[in-house]
Amino acid sequence: MISRLKGIIDAIDEDSAIIDVGGVGYLIFASSKTLSSLAIGQEACVEIETHVREDHIHLFGFANAGEREWFRLLTSVQGVGTKVGLALVGLLSPNDLHQAVAAADKLAFTRAPGVGPKLANRILSELTDKVDKIGWDAMGRATHSFSLSQPANPNPPTAAADAASALVNLGYGPSEAFGAISRVVNNLGGDAGVEVLIQGGLKELANE
Repeated sequence: MISRLKGIIDAIDEDSAIIDVGGVGYLIFASSKTLSSLAIGQEACVEIETHVREDHIHLFGFANAGEREWFRLLTSVQGVGTKVGLALVGLLSPNDLHQAVAAADKLAFTRAPGVGPKLANRILSELTDKVDKIGWDAMGRATHSFSLSQPANPNPPTAAADAASALVNLGYGPSEAFGAISRVVNNLGGDAGVEVLIQGGLKELANE
């Protein structure tokens, strides 16, 4: 099985690209986010998920291992094909996907083409336990950040997730809770404990 390709980008299409590895052109299907990071004539290293079927072999490319892991998880859900899986990882980072599952944020998934409320509910139902088992290490290596809009943070945000969950239990909406904790993490850093994050999150919410 092919797990990674490193070579020169030969062509880029709407949903795919060709990467030249030692004179051999490999066609990879990828999300819009991954494709936007590639440039024709430039070298690229792409993580690969290989799908072997009776009638074809398809290669799906990802910018990092976290996106590939989420693609595997998402396409394990009944009703989520490769097209929808690519749309989701192209729309939401591994960090955002983890937060959406942890907060049961159905609307985050319905933003992707092809995902309605019913499928979003199935994704949440089937992935909650799987995501908990994987933990933040696998996701953190790909994102290195609790907030998509902020610079890299090397510490896996387990405390941040716990703090956000505590705020949700206090009655705040998932998006409010995760947004508040995200701002606190950005201000204090990834070493802050759960109690400190909760206190900071409550202050953030009180100021809104």
